[in-house]
Amino acid sequence: MNSRASISLLVFDLDGTLIDSREDLAAAVNAVRADYGLGALSVARVSGYVGDGVRKLIERSLPDAPAIDIDEAVGRMRRHYKARMADRTVLYPGVAEGIAALHDAGYRLALVSNKMADACGALLRHFGLQDRFSVVLGGDSTKRLKPDPEPLLLAMARTGALAEDTWMIGDHNTDLEIARRAGAHSAFVTYGIGNRGAERPEQTFDSFRDVTGFFIARRAAGRGLA
Repeated sequence: MNSRASISLLVFDLDGTLIDSREDLAAAVNAVRADYGLGALSVARVSGYVGDGVRKLIERSLPDAPAIDIDEAVGRMRRHYKARMADRTVLYPGVAEGIAALHDAGYRLALVSNKMADACGALLRHFGLQDRFSVVLGGDSTKRLKPDPEPLLLAMARTGALAEDTWMIGDHNTDLEIARRAGAHSAFVTYGIGNRGAERPEQTFDSFRDVTGFFIARRAAGRGLA
């Protein structure tokens, strides 16, 4: 393996890409709503609010409580979510073995999410994936959230990877936008929570097994990432 291949970097989103967290996120949102005497929202509705960080999630989930203190509500959300974040959350099919295979094939793996870093780390540990990732960045790891490219650029800097050797893989237009703005490659997964919006990913995958197969084939062919 050459030195260039050794810093080929795959950067993954978390919610909607590696994990299906819709039910636990909705349960936490509805616990916050119950704190304020409000009725529950459907899982589908809450899922549509996911992807831009916890503050935006709470703002979107409480349109019928305009007078509340958003900072207080965000704090409630974090506490409720911490208490139940792994109750019903599962890995998408193929993720556990796929992450292991990509790591063992020599790729550097990173996680960039708008979820708080402690929650990201806790979920990776829960699923036994923490040792596969060289870098884990959450919504509080940088000053700006996705779609600002700052967290992706930081992941690249920490691993020594060049933009041309980096792919951002996610289920949301914010993942594709940060790849474009950072000059990296982009891949969209169709099975997740979000949508690609107006972004044009270089690759589209219908399952995580497809993600794994694509990158393992490139490594086997000696093509790296570019």
